[in-house]
Amino acid sequence: MSTANLLRLIVLAAIWGSSFLFMRIAAPVLGPAVLIEYRVAFAALFLAIVGLVLKKRLDLRANWKHYLILGFINSALPFLLFAFAARTLSASVLSVLNATAPMWGALIGAFWSRQAIAGKQVLGLVLGTCGVALLVGFDDVSARPGAPLAIGAVLLAAFCYSVASTYARTATAAKAVEPFANAHGSMWAAALLVIPALPFFPAPAAATPGIMGAALALGILCSGIAYIMYFKLVQDVGATSALTVTFLSPLFGILWGVLFLSEHVGWYTLAGAAVVVTGTALVTGFNPFGPRAIVAPSPTSK
Repeated sequence: MSTANLLRLIVLAAIWGSSFLFMRIAAPVLGPAVLIEYRVAFAALFLAIVGLVLKKRLDLRANWKHYLILGFINSALPFLLFAFAARTLSASVLSVLNATAPMWGALIGAFWSRQAIAGKQVLGLVLGTCGVALLVGFDDVSARPGAPLAIGAVLLAAFCYSVASTYARTATAAKAVEPFANAHGSMWAAALLVIPALPFFPAPAAATPGIMGAALALGILCSGIAYIMYFKLVQDVGATSALTVTFLSPLFGILWGVLFLSEHVGWYTLAGAAVVVTGTALVTGFNPFGPRAIVAPSPTSK
């Protein structure tokens, strides 16, 4: 991997790690539905501008059903679940729990292909489960009202990302559409799909410029710009090496939470993150120097 691609990988991990910070800032004020409507709408508008500049078409007539499916399972639903949880959980906990997505992906892939799970993958699943238990068992956020439901929401969101990754790898419609169009079209679809949730989750308070700045950053930086960087990385270094971003994002999620929200990071936070990442690496068979990895992260999974 060249120095430029390595720096791009680190910057991408830092951007996706910051998404948990921005959600933690904005979700308690805007509520999950309003925040995510802003996020996907800003992302869709940004990608539309990029698409016009690059002269990339969506071909809605042929692919609208595919965009709706991908927009629901890879953006609308998981984004809402994360924003719901961000009202309760810290950015650090959100970022570590998000790293379980590749583990879900391996399980779904094994079920989909009807293949037995290897012993190393079973060990990885056990480690990942222990890491999650260690993190939420000792962290004081688990004692907050509604914390168990919020933790379940994050794990369900990670599961959604894995379902979306399996769909994108196996569905004929998904494979026929280029990656940029998948991201662009799914954002417009998600913007439509989130609208019915708005009456159920009204904004608890009026948005300040800072809150709107966090929503704008979620849409343009963490979704639009991050997608473009990810696609460039996959093109240059392949999906296997690009998978490294999954393991780096929790580190930045923890770092931004400490620096900007003064979140407390105990030994259990670092230990839980290390165990989850190790379990994920075992489950996915990740080896940056090997020929392949089992699961690659979805470009819209942060």
